[in-house]
Amino acid sequence: MAEQQQFYLLLGNLMSPDNNVRKHSEETYDSIPGQNKITFLLQAIRDASAAEEVRQMAAVLLRRLLSSSFEEIYPGLTISLQAAIKTELVTIIQTENAPNIRKKVCDVAAELSRNLVDDDGNNQWPELCVSHVQHPRVRYAACNAIGQMATDFAPTFQKKFHDKVISTLLETMKDQSNPRVQAHAAAALINFTEDCPKSLLVPYLDSLVHHLHIIMETKLQELIQKGTKLVLEQVVTSIASVADTAEEKFVPYYNLFMPSLKHIVENAVQKELRLLRGKTIECISLIGLAVGKEKFMPDASAVMQLLLKTQTDFNDLEDDDPQISYMISAWARMCKILGKEFQQYLPVVMGPLMKTASIKPEVALLDTQDMENISEEDGWEFVNLGDQQSFGIKTAGLEEKATACQMLVCYAKELKEGFVEYTEQVVKLMVPLLKFYFHDDILYYASMPLLLECAQVRGPEYLTQMWHFMCDALIKSIGTEPDSDVLSEIMHSFAKCIELMGDGCLNNEHFEELGGILKGKLEEHFKNQQLRQAKREDEDYDEQVEEVLQDEDENDVYILTKVSDVLHSVFSSYKEKVLPWFEQLLPLIVQLICPNRPWADRQWGLCIFDDIVEHCSPSSFKYAEYFVQRMLQSLGDSSPEVRQAAAYGVGVMAQYGGENYRSFCTDAIPLLVGVIHAADARSKENVNATENCISAVGKVMRFQSECVNLNLVLPHWLSWLPLNEDKEEAVHTFDFLCDLIESNNPIVLGPENSNLPKIFLIIADGVANESIKSEDACSKRLANVIRQVQMSAGLWTQCVTTLNETQQKAIQDLLNTA
Repeated sequence: MAEQQQFYLLLGNLMSPDNNVRKHSEETYDSIPGQNKITFLLQAIRDASAAEEVRQMAAVLLRRLLSSSFEEIYPGLTISLQAAIKTELVTIIQTENAPNIRKKVCDVAAELSRNLVDDDGNNQWPELCVSHVQHPRVRYAACNAIGQMATDFAPTFQKKFHDKVISTLLETMKDQSNPRVQAHAAAALINFTEDCPKSLLVPYLDSLVHHLHIIMETKLQELIQKGTKLVLEQVVTSIASVADTAEEKFVPYYNLFMPSLKHIVENAVQKELRLLRGKTIECISLIGLAVGKEKFMPDASAVMQLLLKTQTDFNDLEDDDPQISYMISAWARMCKILGKEFQQYLPVVMGPLMKTASIKPEVALLDTQDMENISEEDGWEFVNLGDQQSFGIKTAGLEEKATACQMLVCYAKELKEGFVEYTEQVVKLMVPLLKFYFHDDILYYASMPLLLECAQVRGPEYLTQMWHFMCDALIKSIGTEPDSDVLSEIMHSFAKCIELMGDGCLNNEHFEELGGILKGKLEEHFKNQQLRQAKREDEDYDEQVEEVLQDEDENDVYILTKVSDVLHSVFSSYKEKVLPWFEQLLPLIVQLICPNRPWADRQWGLCIFDDIVEHCSPSSFKYAEYFVQRMLQSLGDSSPEVRQAAAYGVGVMAQYGGENYRSFCTDAIPLLVGVIHAADARSKENVNATENCISAVGKVMRFQSECVNLNLVLPHWLSWLPLNEDKEEAVHTFDFLCDLIESNNPIVLGPENSNLPKIFLIIADGVANESIKSEDACSKRLANVIRQVQMSAGLWTQCVTTLNETQQKAIQDLLNTA
């Protein structure tokens, strides 16, 4: 007993404002063995005589223990102790009267249940199930567990348990005597449907919709008569989630819900119904997006008027009004539904949206005494700076700010030139956010090229001014951003901007700064690889360390791909003029393609040289000694990604390199054919590399015909078509095929046009697999070939009868659209 009392004192000290007391208590707590911790914590939770804050702390620590150290502690417990823990949790949930503690114990039970799902998706705690014979608090905890597992183990959980979970949750949602259980079952259904594959959900739609409609109408009456709204809020979101997953399959049920949902938005105007109204607005917009413009249009005008009325009152809404974020997101969905027709609403929408996107968070530097007066519950988050000081930021409004910025990006993307009136003010808002570190989601670099695209309609001078405002900030961010995910987004956005702006968009200072930054990124890439290799040789190296190292490696490679993106945009815009600047990076790129480098290094190093050949020929040949032989050797690389990069390189040598590269094209042909004829050439992992080899052979024949015996190779090349995976290379092959057919090439057409049925088959498969699209120039040329054959009834019949139904339809589609 004395030992337990000491533990209560320890729990109290863990909450002490005194740093030294708290630190000493944390060290003592950490030294207690895991099994003892569990026992002490459970005793503390169930001891009604203990202070409530001590019991709450015990529940929080128990959940944290199960979350962070489950594998180290729980499997080592005896079977009887494991059973006792489960029983104890269920008993506390059933008997506990303090709502805060009961809620936290439900969270503990959900965490334990989540951890007791094995690798095959089997639940090792089936007793915690949703059943009417159990106490409602246990069913509440079970709903909590199901919701958490549906999120954590998606989509495996949905695939294995869809039949049991959906029927059980729907049954639980009918429990009118326990609204909290109803609401939690609806919340679990939201979690389940959000990550549920559409094909799994569709068979349950009738049943789901039937139940949700009955519950919604019942709860709507309860709201009118009694003012209760908890379950209705969750059910409305459940309907939205089902519609979002079901998409066009929700069309037959649209009329069942829309009248009631519009009624709620129109009438739920009291302050206490703000959240319900916001969720209903969200639901309407998600249903509209799911069913599409045609079905939604009859209601679109009325819905827009409801939204406009709310928007008109926007300035009267308090800053923490939950309707704000729902409204902002709903407007963006309406923009996606209505397309260009949405432009008329921008004058109403943009003011409040810009106001929300411009929120500036409250920040402060606080000492320990100040922190006693501020809690995280007041919306503050803290970072300890040492010396009894903390940096605090008030997070209220940051989520809304992030959402608003996302919506601005959405409008720019959907409306393009229709958004031009607002591009200047949005750019002035977005560029300073490149330095905004308080919320990852607010770093919307994707907006930069989209805003430039919108501004194009105003002419080159306006566009250039806007780009100058962005450019310095983007380059500086590439040099200073510490987070690899954010950095990759900045670099991708910067590359897109350069492609859009073209030659002349960077001045000498920009190039100098950019060169230094890219050089630094590549040097850091090599240094990080050395450090990881050293850790692999360390005595503490194990599987867990390797997992961390693999994650770091993936992050580094991702940044390398973005370095390649930036160089691609520079080469494609500036051509050979940029080569003197590039030479500072040349030794590092050469280092990437050394045989001892990891395959991803070799792949991206080759891609960079591919770009140089494609965009800077014939000047590229002065670097041939650094990469050509390595490229030819890489055609036989064990990595398909490296083979693909090498094959693409041979293709661009043939297409753009001119006579300087002729001998290398000759040497490449047998190597390319070897890859194409490999036994597993068409397997999933190899097919893209193989198709690039086929395209490269075609480019050599087309652009460097002296390098190859056409009579020998052309029949083989024809037998390898069509390309079905690499759509870009497929277009090249069809262009060349058109050249050959239009020139009446006897090898391709065969004696007395005997190869035409084979050519029809290639064309049909290309259309069916969407390797040829109506916007491709070659589609018209191919359609003309088919029309010429149509003029000879006998030949037409001979070609068409060899095709199956899908292929015949593809030919007809090509004739109709090209």
